[in-house]
Amino acid sequence: MNPTVHRSAAGSASVPPPSRKPAGATPVLPARNPGPSWGYRFLCACDAVVPEFIFRPARKLGTWVALANMPQQRAHSRAYLRAITGREPALRDVFRHFLAFEEFLMLRLRVARGLSHFGELAPDADGFHTLLATGEPALLGTFHVGHSDLTGFLLGRQEHRRVFMVRQRVGNSHDTEVLGARFAQWVSFIWVNDPANLLFALKDAIAAGGSVALKCDRLEFSAKTEAFEFLGARREFPFTIYHLALIFQRPVVLCVGLPDGPGRSVVHSSPIFRPEPGGKTANLARARAHFQDFLTRIEGFLRRDPTLWFNFTPLNPPAP
Repeated sequence: MNPTVHRSAAGSASVPPPSRKPAGATPVLPARNPGPSWGYRFLCACDAVVPEFIFRPARKLGTWVALANMPQQRAHSRAYLRAITGREPALRDVFRHFLAFEEFLMLRLRVARGLSHFGELAPDADGFHTLLATGEPALLGTFHVGHSDLTGFLLGRQEHRRVFMVRQRVGNSHDTEVLGARFAQWVSFIWVNDPANLLFALKDAIAAGGSVALKCDRLEFSAKTEAFEFLGARREFPFTIYHLALIFQRPVVLCVGLPDGPGRSVVHSSPIFRPEPGGKTANLARARAHFQDFLTRIEGFLRRDPTLWFNFTPLNPPAP
């Protein structure tokens, strides 16, 4: 019942050398999501036997417990809500933010257990409509917004498209493990934990004809960043996806999935960005406009419902 910080990030076009640990150095513990190691399995077990009219109030209680015991995530939530609303958030606002993530986590676990859930394209999902019509693979830029983390799984299951998701392998991620197992026929993971092999893994995925999904709202593991207008400031965002587009000559589509009633997500997307002849400078200028346009649309979604952005990490910093 925690607002678990799922760690996923854009791949890197500039691969740093592997770090070397000095002899006798304390080993670095693997990254893990917050919460007890048995938390996800406990939620699944309760969901299977406890009626929803009892289980939902229990989840709310668990969310209050998480809120009390996660001061860093609570502070980051406050900072984001302050930026999006222009006022000091009340404790109930932070609770609603935590609860929204907890409910999305439950949805992921239920879909992993076989719950019927479908993604539908919004009328404004121009780029996605085009990709489904042509069948071409693409680089899919996603964000920690709403149901976006289910979009790749639903794309594979419903449209029978091969999707490779770029993620950081972490401990205590039962939801990702079971989703990956259920949708293994269409969905695979590219782990960024080994940066020396990341570019080769991306190349192999693209050569296999699959689409590659990368997160575009957190700076972890992104070698290329750019500044864009967002929440009243010019803030740094990952920009690696466009450099990969130029390297591999693949189109880019940015997308988010939003809740649309029981059993449904609605997918909004950008138009397609395609690398064109004319040089890197001209293509990157077009790419900046492409990203800014969709980021402005995302901010519009968030202003209508601030709880949609599951950002419990530091807010993207203003550009120097």
